[in-house]
Amino acid sequence: MKFLFLGDVVGSPGRDAVMTHLDRIKKDHEVDFVVVNGENAAGGRGINPKICIQLLKAGAAVVTTGDHVWDQKEILEYFPTEPRLLRPINFPEEAPGKGSVVLETAKGKVAVLNAMGRVFMNPPLENPLTMLESEIERLSQEGVKIFLVDFHAEATSEKIAMGRALDGKVSLVVGTHTHVQTADESIFPGGTAYLTDAGMCGPDVSVLGREVDSVVWKFRTGLPTRFPVAKGPVRLCGVFVEVDETTGRASSIERFSELICAESPPKGAK
Repeated sequence: MKFLFLGDVVGSPGRDAVMTHLDRIKKDHEVDFVVVNGENAAGGRGINPKICIQLLKAGAAVVTTGDHVWDQKEILEYFPTEPRLLRPINFPEEAPGKGSVVLETAKGKVAVLNAMGRVFMNPPLENPLTMLESEIERLSQEGVKIFLVDFHAEATSEKIAMGRALDGKVSLVVGTHTHVQTADESIFPGGTAYLTDAGMCGPDVSVLGREVDSVVWKFRTGLPTRFPVAKGPVRLCGVFVEVDETTGRASSIERFSELICAESPPKGAK
């Protein structure tokens, strides 16, 4: 079974490119199942119901999030209505939504889990490792063999430690949040595919998807300013993983990066 995970979608440039090109990418690469991190999809901060629906209609099976999950207030009431939209599992139980979902496919059950790191991240949350291990154990007892984990974290050390700790327990651990695709894709001894960061789906000429001049000005002066989402060609970044559906072990992992030239957005997108 072949999976595609796409990194943080940034603003309208990123989401328009995903909506326009995801179907083609799925067909070209014979992808069975897609997960998209959408936590920066609404103006670069958070996600709203309309955008979540657009990403799902475009071909995403599950949309994950991270530390900006609550930035758009209307998402609070939407979470309980859409189980395919995840928030980090280590938020308190009182938070809307869930941190995992199991979907039935033609090739078996697929579990997607979303967690957030604690090193250099706010707000501080519960221990992501112990909460993931508990959920993986619960779902394993229900017959799930394929597990995809989006670990939204800042520190590379925390991401690598998470991947090693879950080796042999899940099919994929992929990091998000830092928006820069890393070059350390590998399959660990227990059969878990790993990548420290998937990168972003956002403007290529930017600073993490934001306009270059505004970010440089902030670093030069230390004064507060806005960071508008940049314009221009978009780079879609992520990772392909092939998994043996009978064992849940990964057999291959390949980084994905494609530069998309600017074009008209899909009909209905704003």
